[in-house]
Amino acid sequence: MKKTSDKKSIRHMLIYLLLLAAVIAVGCFTDLFDFKELGAVFTVNMTSLLKLVIMVLVILLAANIIIFVLGCIKPRSHRGGSILSLLASLVKYVAGIIIVCQSLSLLGVNVGTIIASVGVLALVVGFSAESLIADVVIGAFMLLENQYNVGDIVEVNGFRGVVTRIGIRTTSITDCGGNVKIINNSEMKNILNRSDNNSWSVSDISIPYETDLEQLESRLPALLEEIRAARSDVMLDAPQYLGVQSLDASGVVLRFWVKVAEKDIYAGTRALNRELLLGFRRLGVECPYPQMDIHTK
Repeated sequence: MKKTSDKKSIRHMLIYLLLLAAVIAVGCFTDLFDFKELGAVFTVNMTSLLKLVIMVLVILLAANIIIFVLGCIKPRSHRGGSILSLLASLVKYVAGIIIVCQSLSLLGVNVGTIIASVGVLALVVGFSAESLIADVVIGAFMLLENQYNVGDIVEVNGFRGVVTRIGIRTTSITDCGGNVKIINNSEMKNILNRSDNNSWSVSDISIPYETDLEQLESRLPALLEEIRAARSDVMLDAPQYLGVQSLDASGVVLRFWVKVAEKDIYAGTRALNRELLLGFRRLGVECPYPQMDIHTK
């Protein structure tokens, strides 16, 4: 995903460079003809249009270069990644604001007058953009309070994934299937940050009722150490036997768990299930399955 983003930034920069070179060439080798005045507000001529296009391309090029440089920085912590993500988002907004203001200025519009009138329109815009303001303010407070950062594993409203981007308005979360959920910062409530501590992968496995439970339990410590040695890539410690979880219709359910990193919580469960199944078979214990006895007269 990171390489794809870098390639996209480079492609955009090349496109802006080519367009900028083409516009400058047109300005140098073509006569500039003035257009007629369009009303009393502003006057449009070819020179102004060429300046406008060059200005837009230069700003877009500069913004993409800055974003590309920020993307090349390797943060040492999740906090650093959050700051870089926020700066990249901020650069996009600033570039857009500069383009709008400079475009109006080049077209002859008095930007100062517009800025002075913003105070009159601020109340109206404030009501219509209430959610936008809430997204920006709440996002800033979340970063200041260090509630979550880029790279953290979080759970929001039942959606679990890794925080891949934090912007001015939104936060992007990617689950283990590659699905990206974009949530407004104002909707980031009741966050469960699962990156702060290690987690436990749980496995329930059944044994037949006729199994000698006490004898099996005496052989479990050695088996669990073998599992730990075989799957040290996922498990942070040896699995633990918690005891009899339930008495099902077809067998006795034993519960095990093992400490893992949060990112490996599902992989830990799969590994523990596999190793316990194979280990029990080596001990001569098969997992039961539902059976039906039919009696006929």
